[in-house]
Amino acid sequence: MPRKVTIFTGQWADLPFEKMCEYAADMGYDGLELACWGDHMDVEQAAKSKKYCADKRKTLEKYGLGCWAISAHLAGQLTCDPNNDHRSDMFAPKKTHGKAEAKRKWAIETMKTTAVAAKNFGVKVVNGFTGSPIWHMLYAFPPVSQDDINKGYDFFAKTWKPILDVYKKNGIKFALEVHPTEIAFDIATAERALKAVGNHPCFGFNYDPSHLGYQGVDYIRFIRTFAKRIFHCHMKDAWWDHGDGTVGVFGGHTDFGDASRYWDFRSLGHGDINFEEIIVALNDIGYKGPLSVEWEDSRMDRFYGAQEACDFVRDIDFPGSDIAFDGQFDR
Repeated sequence: MPRKVTIFTGQWADLPFEKMCEYAADMGYDGLELACWGDHMDVEQAAKSKKYCADKRKTLEKYGLGCWAISAHLAGQLTCDPNNDHRSDMFAPKKTHGKAEAKRKWAIETMKTTAVAAKNFGVKVVNGFTGSPIWHMLYAFPPVSQDDINKGYDFFAKTWKPILDVYKKNGIKFALEVHPTEIAFDIATAERALKAVGNHPCFGFNYDPSHLGYQGVDYIRFIRTFAKRIFHCHMKDAWWDHGDGTVGVFGGHTDFGDASRYWDFRSLGHGDINFEEIIVALNDIGYKGPLSVEWEDSRMDRFYGAQEACDFVRDIDFPGSDIAFDGQFDR
């Protein structure tokens, strides 16, 4: 059976939920990965009301769509960020704005609530972010000691172990999108994050190659390294080494879409990610979950791009084999 092709609605949260369903169905998607913002998924309502969940499902079914994961990136980011400054006020209720610890407390409780919402809605995976108390120490000057870094992972573990226990109680997996500004942003830090939470059975990863390639991280090795911890998969492209030589990998304080950038996100098939090798590796590890398009490209119309991306994923995906290709000679 081919894997389901879904689209993450985070970049489409300006659209009403039903309109997003209509567009996704017209573009040929099998389902949605629902963002927990806009009106796409209200986790407070979903945790309290099974009718709310049933109504969402009914709308999805009206358009022939399913849902296998919800995503809580915005609340998750606030759990471990050290400052929670004005940039993230939009992620949290107005009463918490300008109050870093109030935002953190709200975010921690919201991530727990999201596990209950996922259970009521009938999905097994919540994707998201964690933020990081040590991302600002990435470039080790002023000098950063390993003691400083260890304290950051200790803070992450202290914050997230109680959250993950709620996920375990509700039979839900949390899939961290490995990404700059998170506690895990490459293979080494992902291994460290897993160790910090004691290899908690509900902690794993939302695989997204676009955040690894331009860093120089082997994004195929990531799949094989964390074969049992890949709970969900984003299909997203990026290109790198295409700027004008004035901006490096750190971005030069330029906006996405600036032609001088060393790297940028691209619509699927227009970047440098080798998706065929990704499919081979996903088949090798037995990943059978959805392939979820996270569409981001500052230079392309999103409706054109999302349609093209859906077709691209269907073309590039292929089932693995359950026999040796030369097994027929062994008689």
